[in-house]
Amino acid sequence: MSERACRHLRIHGVVQGVGFRWSLQAEAVRLGLGGWVRNRRDGTVEAVVAGPAAAVESLVAWAHRGPPAARVTRVESAPDEGEFGGFEQRPTA
Repeated sequence: MSERACRHLRIHGVVQGVGFRWSLQAEAVRLGLGGWVRNRRDGTVEAVVAGPAAAVESLVAWAHRGPPAARVTRVESAPDEGEFGGFEQRPTA
């Protein structure tokens, strides 16, 4: 059984209005991860991703780049907990 991980991410930069949430969701699904993503009113994108540790780390590395139109300046990553049956977009918080 592979090691599981859960991370809480806050992505800073030009990350809203550039397809970041959709792209992050697609990447998470491709990697077989569960969790959620949403915009924040402060202009950041927030996400929780859970699944095999190697896949979570791949998604965290992807978040530092994002989709082509994004300009990521910083990614905050902290341990989190949770089990998710899929990956969803949540309303802005």
